[in-house]
Amino acid sequence: MSNENKIKIIEAAEERFKNSPGIYFANYTGMNVNQATELRKQFREKNVRFTIVKNTLNKIAAKNVGIEGLENILLGQVAIAFSDEEDPTAPAKVIKEFKKNNDCLDVLGVYFDGELFDPDKYKELADLPSEKELLGKLVV
Repeated sequence: MSNENKIKIIEAAEERFKNSPGIYFANYTGMNVNQATELRKQFREKNVRFTIVKNTLNKIAAKNVGIEGLENILLGQVAIAFSDEEDPTAPAKVIKEFKKNNDCLDVLGVYFDGELFDPDKYKELADLPSEKELLGKLVV
């Protein structure tokens, strides 16, 4: 891979790290093609960007935007789910639902609203109602 390609990948990763309030790191070892296709489909439906980029490039991008502490997370086969601005808990909800029938995805950590959390945080976030659900409850 040329340096020019690496620079483009790092720049794209920097944008995702900067613009996502919810970032979920997961090990996908043992995931087959059908499982990966289904997971990507579920993420797309919730406007979640799911990427697999070399760990070294993600480390550089994260450091460039001021995110520290990922050295022990970005090891091995790591995929990253980036939420959009509307629902930063959407990746957690998809992961929780996916894990009910699949054991090939292990959350390694969560970077949420500028703070790094342990892997179990995604379960707590998955149980939070979305902004639309909260507004609906307010109206009723």
